[in-house]
Amino acid sequence: MESRIEKAIALHGLGYNCAQSVACTYADVMGLDETTVFRMMEAQGLGMGGMNGICGAVTGAVTVLGYCNSKGPSDTTTKRESYRLASELEAAFQIKNGSLICKELKGVDTKVVLRSCQGCIEDACRFLEAKIRDKL
Repeated sequence: MESRIEKAIALHGLGYNCAQSVACTYADVMGLDETTVFRMMEAQGLGMGGMNGICGAVTGAVTVLGYCNSKGPSDTTTKRESYRLASELEAAFQIKNGSLICKELKGVDTKVVLRSCQGCIEDACRFLEAKIRDKL
């Protein structure tokens, strides 16, 4: 798979939140249209709607992983593998950036920015693409 990082960053520049930027970039990989993914991820940006939650870029990447790995409600045996993939992506992101929490990444309380939104999008896409290449 050719990297789609530039597309994800461009979508962010158009006003997509971080979760939308990542997930919409891979809408075709999920077999979904971009509008559906955009709407689905709307409340997931800004640390799940308020900076206190997980970074939207990570949320977008984990959503894509889960969707691609899942076999749907008729076969729930994929959940454990989806959890493992998500956990590995989250761990890689946290090691690289020092946190998964939007507020901490943006330095809201500390005034020390750990990673910009564009940087978070780049990292989430890079880790997602590695998982897609390795697993899916």
